[in-house]
Amino acid sequence: MKDSIRHLIQQALTRLTQDGSLPDGLSPTIQVENTRDKTHGDFASNIAMMLAKPAGMKPRDLAQKLIDALPEDPSISKVEIAGPGFLNFFQNSAALAERLDAALDSPSLCVSKTGPTQRVVVDLSSPNLAKEMHVGHLRSTIIGDAVARVLEFLGDEVIRQNHVGDWGTQFGMLLAYLEEKPAAAESELSDLEQFYRAAKQRFDESAEFADRARELVVKLQAGDPDCLRLWTRFNEISLSHCQKVYDRLNVRLTPEDVKGESAYNADLADIVEALREKGLLTEDNGAQCVFLDEFKNAEGNPLPVIVQKAGGGYLYATTDLASMRYRSQQLKADRVLYFVDQRQALHFQMAFEVARRAGFVHPEIQLEHMGFGTMNGADGRPFKTRDGGTVKLVDLLDEAEQRAYELVKGKNPELDEAELRRIARAVGIGAVKYADLSKHRTSDYSFNFEQMLSFEGNTAPYLLYAYTRVVSVFRKLGTGMDGLPGTIHLDAEPEQALGAKLAQFSEVLNSVGEKGVPHVLCGYLYDLAGLFSSFYEHCPILSAERDEVKQSRLRLAALTGKTLKQGLELLGLETLERM
Repeated sequence: MKDSIRHLIQQALTRLTQDGSLPDGLSPTIQVENTRDKTHGDFASNIAMMLAKPAGMKPRDLAQKLIDALPEDPSISKVEIAGPGFLNFFQNSAALAERLDAALDSPSLCVSKTGPTQRVVVDLSSPNLAKEMHVGHLRSTIIGDAVARVLEFLGDEVIRQNHVGDWGTQFGMLLAYLEEKPAAAESELSDLEQFYRAAKQRFDESAEFADRARELVVKLQAGDPDCLRLWTRFNEISLSHCQKVYDRLNVRLTPEDVKGESAYNADLADIVEALREKGLLTEDNGAQCVFLDEFKNAEGNPLPVIVQKAGGGYLYATTDLASMRYRSQQLKADRVLYFVDQRQALHFQMAFEVARRAGFVHPEIQLEHMGFGTMNGADGRPFKTRDGGTVKLVDLLDEAEQRAYELVKGKNPELDEAELRRIARAVGIGAVKYADLSKHRTSDYSFNFEQMLSFEGNTAPYLLYAYTRVVSVFRKLGTGMDGLPGTIHLDAEPEQALGAKLAQFSEVLNSVGEKGVPHVLCGYLYDLAGLFSSFYEHCPILSAERDEVKQSRLRLAALTGKTLKQGLELLGLETLERM
């Protein structure tokens, strides 16, 4: 609806420019916002106040001219001037009801992308295979997954890329340890952290082992078959650990989505040579660098993008440039989203610029770093174990499920064990994911089990329960949410408020897809659940006096249920029919 209103205002501005009422050259960004007090309309714009000065008019006078020039639209019942010059737009309830009926009968809930569909590469998760996944991998994995799901729902072709750390000097140490204990590999590698610590201890204590590890690095990089066999086996076992976590998190990542650092090894020398041919390389203390004037250090000197160390080794920047070239030239991406820690912002800004100057990516491609903040403990510091160690992601999920189990069992002691465990899994995993996704992507946040498992406030348990309330209406009726007769009528105020919120679903998803902000969808679903609660309380459904009203409210409830379910699934949460 906001886009429709923006289009109406733009048409009015064009008319006023053409008849000389406004000067040429005005191209403002037209802001349209939802109003909180619906007695003053459903949407408001400050466009008249923005343009009053350049137009040489009083804001209210310009507002009136805009109203007079607005094209008629059946979805708008009236437009009024408010305060110093706001334009307040009132929706036509009958037209809104028609849109809601169409959404209920549509498999996609009438959601569509506002712009052209694109081929989008989403870079997410990217754990280091030398160690087990820890809490630091949670945000990239679930935020990236949620945005990828939304983009797919909007119609984009999404290609997931799990840029795992599967190369580097530490692999020599791990392979040397694996070589020593081939028979015990499966049991030893059941705990990657312990395996890594044991290998590191051998490396520190034994000069002979350390020499063998360094030798294996050289052999690995040279493509030695035996070394590659050990390395491949290690990666297979490590990736199986990751896949178990992805499956448990209900994240759409598969082994086929893995495109690790090693995949670009053969391209790295060519990347450096291509930069040299473009005249972008400068040698600095033996290292090959690209200096960018727009990025300077505290002393005002240009910062380097180092692509090859003095000893000949390559860096993250080299691999990232190779992956950018691959994603642009081979995958033909229109847009590439990098869900990587916010602290890597400067690295990506510089790498993107180098890729463009070198011609590694086509000019129209959108390269976007979707940075995120850190997950902290109650003390505001990065989340750690009590002894200061890294928290394994699997241990965090275990605790979440156990806490959820105890919570659900306390509320529903009559449920059998299998059902309790199933609900606990959905609530526990959902709580961890939703607590993260509901925070602004760029913000740090403090992890708190008590808050995230609460049935009050903007939490997963609250929303999962809200969905079961809708389902219970149709369970009592003995029917599903599809094929309901009748049409929607928005007569009572709670019906109008709920209907207006339901109509915003497509707009919300477009915002999430454009900006990579799942918290916007979380906030929307929380508001929707609250409005349904008010509707449920004030507008009897099954006991409505007239059948026409009953059918209308059932259809409104069904659309709420479908929207909640679809929204939660786009966030990667498993919904429940009972809790």
